[in-house]
Amino acid sequence: MANSNIVSAAWVHERLAQDNLVLADVRFSPKDGQHGIRAYEQGHLPGAVFVDFKGDLTDPAQEHGGRSPLPSPERLAARFGALGIDRSTPVVVYEDGNGPAAARLWWVLKYLGHEAVYVLDDGYRAWVAAGYPVTAERPEPAQRLFVPQVRSELLVGMDDVRAVSGRASGGTALVDSRDANQYKGAEAPFDPVAGHIPGAVNYFWKDALAEDGGWLPTERLQERFAGLADAEEVIVYCGSGISACPNVLALTEAGFRNVKLYAGSWSDWISYKDNPIVTGEE
Repeated sequence: MANSNIVSAAWVHERLAQDNLVLADVRFSPKDGQHGIRAYEQGHLPGAVFVDFKGDLTDPAQEHGGRSPLPSPERLAARFGALGIDRSTPVVVYEDGNGPAAARLWWVLKYLGHEAVYVLDDGYRAWVAAGYPVTAERPEPAQRLFVPQVRSELLVGMDDVRAVSGRASGGTALVDSRDANQYKGAEAPFDPVAGHIPGAVNYFWKDALAEDGGWLPTERLQERFAGLADAEEVIVYCGSGISACPNVLALTEAGFRNVKLYAGSWSDWISYKDNPIVTGEE
């Protein structure tokens, strides 16, 4: 299979005939809960199954855990099995372009122990632009047994982050994936408290994309993250654990091997009243 986690429309098109390749459509809009399924029903890649981003990849919010809690491995595995996916099934995930939804699905599958999972660069948009076929026909996937092999080293919780927050050294880099205004605390459009976790550095996730919306090549990603080169561990967060995932993907593409997601992210951090916050630059 591919050496990269990111694949082109041409790469996918060449492999459509492979019976065991699963395409997973995870189109989503935070402003329109029906956007994904509506877009899927209007047209999708041939054979693609639909993944409901909110319904399948998040749990309802509780007191702690953030705005988009990670479902249990058992619930995730059951859903993937129903979509015809097990850990031996190569999977290509896509959304409208390059955004957090596909990266979240990519990360979730990796977290459950799946090795052969890829993100379609620029998603549905790239596929259509290349002139490849689309269909409105819904597949009927055969049920598979997805047995999760959880990679706990990819995930951290609030206590882990609190143990390293504010440190001037120690080998751990804490990356905030939100835009600069949210990082500085100038605004908090989604959360009741503004600011960032002490010690975090700001790498807005969209800066990993080129002007045309495609992922930056490996060399450019390495340049982008050069300031983290000495880190022994990189912990990535955002507002709710969603837009951190593109940065996890980008860091992985840049060659970082000890990258972890704080799934609860800022919305979880501020749910604990004693946790310190910082505003402005660091």
